[in-house]
Amino acid sequence: MAKIKTRYLKKPVKEDLKSTMVFVGGPRQVGKTTFALTFLPKPSEKHPAYLNWDDISVRSGLLKGELPGRQKLFILDEIHKFAGWRGLVKGFHDTNRSELSFIITGSARLDYYKKGGDSLQGRYHYYRLHPFSMTELNTKPTVNDLNLLLKFGGFPEPCLRGEEKFWRRWQRERLQRVIYDDIRDLENVKEISLLELLAGELPNRVGAPLSVKNLKEHLQVAHETVDRWINIFERMYYCFRIPPYGPRRIRAVKKEQKLYLWDWSIIPDSGPRFENFVACHLLKYCHFMEDTQGFEMDLRFLRDTDKREMDFVVLKDKKPVFAVECKTGEKNINPSMFYFMERTQIPKFYQVHTGTRDYEKKGVRVIPFRKLIRELSLP
Repeated sequence: MAKIKTRYLKKPVKEDLKSTMVFVGGPRQVGKTTFALTFLPKPSEKHPAYLNWDDISVRSGLLKGELPGRQKLFILDEIHKFAGWRGLVKGFHDTNRSELSFIITGSARLDYYKKGGDSLQGRYHYYRLHPFSMTELNTKPTVNDLNLLLKFGGFPEPCLRGEEKFWRRWQRERLQRVIYDDIRDLENVKEISLLELLAGELPNRVGAPLSVKNLKEHLQVAHETVDRWINIFERMYYCFRIPPYGPRRIRAVKKEQKLYLWDWSIIPDSGPRFENFVACHLLKYCHFMEDTQGFEMDLRFLRDTDKREMDFVVLKDKKPVFAVECKTGEKNINPSMFYFMERTQIPKFYQVHTGTRDYEKKGVRVIPFRKLIRELSLP
């Protein structure tokens, strides 16, 4: 087997396995199975401790309450496709709590799919595995690392291969599997072919306030249907939405949301792609702080009724920590930053770019994004 890159969640997951089960969720093909296998003595999908629900023979044994012998750690992959999976897992855990450890993985929000079974509250810690970020790819990221990630995305296979033909084929296959395998297995969607049209349209909606009304007219379906489909894509880790931040001293918008994709490489325009790239890094930071430290983290955007806007605000325990504006250029500072600086309690303002210049003007730090993520210790 080729050498496996150590992922950023390795240390905290290893520590948690000493006392509890670990759930690992995240997008399809983000590396959840490969990551889980690294906890086995010999990482391989043929290892008897790796149990994939999609394997009929494995499924039969699990439903009988059977586990292979002489193993200390078990990996249960995609078991959330079984309606009563939580009760089944609870039984395994409670019966073998002092002897066995369990990692549960799935390409959907494992905290959402709670059909059947008893509560697992207090029996597991949940981690969300993200694509490669710049610092995970290289502790001292270069411009080449930035360009590689912007072009091929952070999913391990296309990123590490760095080949355009492979990336195109991988994209098509991944989308088909998300829609026709994952969503079909977990959701009741009759017009499933229309989900492909929606998935193809979402890259064009990145960064701007999301209009469900425009999408419903484009797809010619009901407003509620589009909203439900987007919720499904969120549960499958295909996209995510962020809400506005509304401090009292500004007339902030309250209901608008902005949408981003977990795979920024399919966004056609360079500006929205870079903004999505930054959004994914900041979301990864928020999820890491929540999943490993227990802080309440939130990623928001800032926009008022006069259309002054900042791309991102990161909140920790409901208090703003810093704000980030994305620009492809290095010189012109968004004037909205100075306006919000006077009227909010946000302590730090950054404008990030893809270049090399690093300077400060009237309290705004203009800095290459690859440098900022190192200074902020983003994973």
